[in-house]
Amino acid sequence: MRHKTFKTLDEQVAILESKGLKIEDYHEAKMTLLRENYFFINGYRHLLMDQDGKGAFVKGATFRELYGIFLFDRKMRNIMFKYILVIENNIKSIISYQLSKKYGYREKDYFNAINFRQESFKLTQVHDIISKMKRQVRLNGKQHAATSHFLTNYGYIPLWVSVKVLSFGIISELYSILRVDDQREIADYYKIDINSLSIYLSILANYRNLCAHEDILYDNRTQRSIPNNNFHHRLAIPKKDEEYIYGKNDLYAVIMILKLMLSEREFRDIINEISYEIDVLSGCVRSVETTTVLNRIGFPDNWRDILDIE
Repeated sequence: MRHKTFKTLDEQVAILESKGLKIEDYHEAKMTLLRENYFFINGYRHLLMDQDGKGAFVKGATFRELYGIFLFDRKMRNIMFKYILVIENNIKSIISYQLSKKYGYREKDYFNAINFRQESFKLTQVHDIISKMKRQVRLNGKQHAATSHFLTNYGYIPLWVSVKVLSFGIISELYSILRVDDQREIADYYKIDINSLSIYLSILANYRNLCAHEDILYDNRTQRSIPNNNFHHRLAIPKKDEEYIYGKNDLYAVIMILKLMLSEREFRDIINEISYEIDVLSGCVRSVETTTVLNRIGFPDNWRDILDIE
């Protein structure tokens, strides 16, 4: 079995330089590697690599470009996280309103399995998700001011408060076990069909966790893909083997979801924020085209045109 050995900052810089990366300022590069971690910065090297398979950087590639791409990914994570949180709050509010209105708002109501899907193939999942919800409320309920207040003063936590301590992943799973008429009423708010909303919530939960833990964003691909939609067609996204190559299980798929689930003003804001970061990237990276980076994260060349599609 091969082993990784510790490398000093000088050795880390030397490895990058040996692969053709230009180091403009050695002290700056070493301090950046110390502060940000060689392993994580090096994770972006593929965007600046020569495609001949020899593992060398393209001619003229610099450490500042590599770090610039690293920072671009961080900025994109921050932007996406901020707006995914908006949707997380919205969907929690809508689901809690629907269930509280229809079944009641105390734990005995929203933890009652009879209020969820009753098909035999769903029952195990229903009981599993209810158990997960109970556990999260039990573990996290006393750590939040709102939930702690209700426990102390009323002896129970209403659903519209307990959703605060439920993860987005659990909320995504919760939607999947709701009765079909409840799913439909929630999906109708967004003018989205039931199945698509279930997929959207799953993908958003995946990206939310990725952003929260500072994982690499640019080349993330989810297991589930969003259904083909009007955006794919109107943007004339190219296909390979009859499948769209962008906007299916990548970051641009998330942009499409956000288009459908954010308000018009919120979506315009996120597009403008992303455009600004792309402009910063363009001013930093010169050895490869900006479109090379954007295509790698799933953005078509006309990615911004989605703003004006109804």
